[in-house]
Amino acid sequence: MSIKVANAPVNFGINRAEGGAPSPDLLLDGLVEAGYEGIDSGPIGYLGTGGGLLDRLARTGMGLAGGQVDLRYDDEDAFAAGLAGLYTALAVFASVPVADSRFAPRLTLACPPHRRRFTQGVAPGLPGEAWADFASRVQEAADRCRDRGLEPVFHHHLGTLVETPEEVERLLDLTDVSLCLDTGHFWLAGGDPVTALRLWGDRIRQVHLKDASRRARDRARAAGGDLAAVIAGDAFPALGAGEVDLAGVLRELRDYEGWLVVEQDAPGPGQDVGRAMADQRANRIWLSAHGL
Repeated sequence: MSIKVANAPVNFGINRAEGGAPSPDLLLDGLVEAGYEGIDSGPIGYLGTGGGLLDRLARTGMGLAGGQVDLRYDDEDAFAAGLAGLYTALAVFASVPVADSRFAPRLTLACPPHRRRFTQGVAPGLPGEAWADFASRVQEAADRCRDRGLEPVFHHHLGTLVETPEEVERLLDLTDVSLCLDTGHFWLAGGDPVTALRLWGDRIRQVHLKDASRRARDRARAAGGDLAAVIAGDAFPALGAGEVDLAGVLRELRDYEGWLVVEQDAPGPGQDVGRAMADQRANRIWLSAHGL
């Protein structure tokens, strides 16, 4: 099988290392029962580290799909300060044995949010003269991952400095980093993920499969909301309930090899775990009905 389906803690509102998160064992057991084969790490340490992580994965038979590290590529000093977090994540991912390199954990490189880009739509991003330094730091981070035996992917994201299709393309032109295509964030940033797969398929090494609603995004923005408001306003509904051509995405993935991570971003901690798990069961059923 060339594609394995994973889920993610973000679907349960687990975005940062903070209190109020459900037990990782409860989460993993429910996702295994729902038919998922892997899990994104969520905040580093949520699933455990060292032997605790390995035991948890072995007990459930789950693979580790990867996880995200935000770095300030636009600021030299902040970027350097953030490398410690990158090394921590790399050590965790490198400790996980993998029989098939196609399903090794992907260190997902991303930018932290910029509030103006949430509230003002596609507000100006990086000035042209800043792109060379920005891209060189992305390349440096990617090279550091490869030095430790892991292939990274870069995650474009709504409300960050790499959001729009044009910004994604510019980053790909200036680096050799692979791409994590997030179908929902790409749609909300004005892109078409089917077109992205046709243009950049040879650079896409991980896929975050989301549905999304531009109407919900626009309602939140019109009210002055940030990304949390966009998420709370149901901008990321269940698979098949939004506007993204997910069936078209799956058709374009016929030659893709690797993790397909189902995401349905939820607000922060305090979510109804039973309801969120029911959503993820429904998402897995939807994928099964569409051939995965």
